[in-house]
Amino acid sequence: MRYLILDRDAKFTDQFQRILKDAGVKLVKTAHQAADMNAIAERYVGSVRRECLDRVILFGEAHLRRVLREFVAHYHDDRPHQGVGNELLRPPAGDSPRGGEVVADERLGGLLRSYRYSA
Repeated sequence: MRYLILDRDAKFTDQFQRILKDAGVKLVKTAHQAADMNAIAERYVGSVRRECLDRVILFGEAHLRRVLREFVAHYHDDRPHQGVGNELLRPPAGDSPRGGEVVADERLGGLLRSYRYSA
């Protein structure tokens, strides 16, 4: 890690921060009394945990990184988001057909699924 964003919670003690700084991690603190700065990050972390990590047994750091890469791809490319009118963050290029057979796309062995119309 190069950066770690911290809120101003007392659980991040001076000793903890010193250890991170000695390891070369730059600490970035959120602004005082700015609760909204943390909300988006906590919402995303909660989504990762609920939709993915709570359902997987991990076998080391490499496996965790692969699972997280797949989740991020699913999150950005396949999953509709309520905050943008239930649209995809990165819709596929061209017009998507609105008819035909519905096809399920799977990631992580079926743990993450998305649906689309076939061409």
